[in-house]
Amino acid sequence: MPRIRPASHRVDLLLLAVAAVWGASFVVAKDLTAEIGVPSTIALRFLVAAGAAGLLCVVRRERMPRGRGLVIAVMLGVSQAAIIGLETWGVHLTSATNAGLLISLALVMTPALEGLASRVWLPRSYFVTAVAAVVGVALLVSEGGFRAPTAGDALVVLAAVVRALHVTASARLTRGRSDSSLSVVFVQMLVCAAAFSLLAGPALPTAVATLSGSGWLRVAFLGLFCSLFAFLVQLWAVRRTSASRASILMGTEPIWAVVIGVAIAGEVIGAAGYAGAALIVAASYAGQAIERRHRERAALAGGALQPRLVARD
Repeated sequence: MPRIRPASHRVDLLLLAVAAVWGASFVVAKDLTAEIGVPSTIALRFLVAAGAAGLLCVVRRERMPRGRGLVIAVMLGVSQAAIIGLETWGVHLTSATNAGLLISLALVMTPALEGLASRVWLPRSYFVTAVAAVVGVALLVSEGGFRAPTAGDALVVLAAVVRALHVTASARLTRGRSDSSLSVVFVQMLVCAAAFSLLAGPALPTAVATLSGSGWLRVAFLGLFCSLFAFLVQLWAVRRTSASRASILMGTEPIWAVVIGVAIAGEVIGAAGYAGAALIVAASYAGQAIERRHRERAALAGGALQPRLVARD
């Protein structure tokens, strides 16, 4: 019987890189929205990302999705636009403390949704690690204390729900299809760019004319790293691993946000924050180990059944 190979470490590392750039995006997006507003920020982000993705498609002579593949790519573009819109508006209206905690709820929602979709539940121990990760986030971001929920908090919660749906749908809808990750991401970028360009309206050309040099650097970071790179890796990775595994790795995003905040923005966290960071890391590694063993056991069980079925025939 062939040995079941664990998921590639390269997949894990790239997903962690996505978490890192997304962690940095909180500081960058907050500064940019203060300068040109939320719709223009997101529109410019995706216009840059779509331009870069389109150029790559031309150079690589990628075949664009057609038929059902195009419909799937557009649907994923709509859900991705909803995630970024809700998250950016939410972070703009709430504190980083509450936003960092609430967006991590996608970590718990994703395996639950994947279990419902596949009708195969992960072990209870996986959900224990997911809850532990959320507790870690609570410790990590609680240094400044909590306040009453606001409309921004509600928007971030909705972003977490849509993110969990998006990751699960990406895994199920794109696995086994021949459409390249780059061409699918290009369509998603176009959908997001078109939606927020329309939403920004006349404010968009004004933002382009008045944006500072540092503002354009922020746009480039959000468009090239937080969008093109991150979406390509996410779609590529979920075709090679499970949505739950991808979610728990990308769930380390709050850690990266704090690391970047401390190193660059000069933020200070105390003992509870460091304890929360350690708990998230431990829960992430434990969760992916539990999920991997569960998939391997399921694959072995399926292989063990096959000879008996053939023998009956």
